[in-house]
Amino acid sequence: MKHSGTQRLETERLVLRRFTQQDAAAMYKNWAADGEVTKYLTWPTHPNQEVTEQVVADWVRGYDSQSCYQWAIVLKELGEPIGSITVVSMDEGVAMAEVGYCIGRPWWNKGITSEALKAVMEFLFAVVGFHRIQGRHDPRNPYSGHVMQKCGMEYEGTLRSADRNNQGICDICCYARLNSDG
Repeated sequence: MKHSGTQRLETERLVLRRFTQQDAAAMYKNWAADGEVTKYLTWPTHPNQEVTEQVVADWVRGYDSQSCYQWAIVLKELGEPIGSITVVSMDEGVAMAEVGYCIGRPWWNKGITSEALKAVMEFLFAVVGFHRIQGRHDPRNPYSGHVMQKCGMEYEGTLRSADRNNQGICDICCYARLNSDG
């Protein structure tokens, strides 16, 4: 593993970059305060911008670690964050990273999350040296699985009552891609 921390990545429509404290207002407005966005997530809807400010402050402090991978998804034409994508866990013993993402409702079903995930996966495989990238979602949120499939991840199965999100205890659909999958 060659940890390099959260590096700026760019795609046709997006800039993926580190969060700054100034991003808290956009994060709160664009996704963190929306119960439809957080419905199947493991963190609660933010009741006020102060909570978002605390979360962003924690993320900014996390950038001191070279093994922190937390990106703001910035739509170039808008110039502010509309979502986030992160390595939520890793196991260096098997060179595995688990990714998680969310994006504001106005940008659903536009291919933006897939574009961001593809860029992050390329970075994690080529630069950091992960062998396996995996993701999971509540089966009641199939759109998250579609994002993973569009990025070449394969469905590996559903674990029954294996997680908890804002809906309570839930099943999880598991997907993964290996660097050797090409």
